[in-house]
Amino acid sequence: QVQLVESGGGLVQAGGSLSLSCAASGEIWSINAMGWYRQPPGKERELVTTITSGGGTNYADSVKGRFTISRDNAKNTVYLQMNNLKPEDTAVYYCNAEIQTKVFNSLSTRAYWGQGTQVTVSS
Repeated sequence: QVQLVESGGGLVQAGGSLSLSCAASGEIWSINAMGWYRQPPGKERELVTTITSGGGTNYADSVKGRFTISRDNAKNTVYLQMNNLKPEDTAVYYCNAEIQTKVFNSLSTRAYWGQGTQVTVSS
């Protein structure tokens, strides 16, 4: 059983900073890309940022220069540092990871999601 457990988030004033972390646990063979998505109130879930196992990153235009994704492969953990937060960053943030598991000598790859954590930015 693989789980992604998020921590961090909360309420912050505009211009402030928050950090999120997400740890993967369970019968993990390897982890490929990891990332963060968010779902603003009344809107669909959207990509925020991703990071490959080699450290390559990708950001949504709306967060470039303000958010930084990183990962610790030894801890199976991905982080999101959010600076200069804006009210439009208010959303539930979900971590995502493409994880390989080994079942009966076969490798299986699928995407896993965290439970989501609320980030609220007040103006």
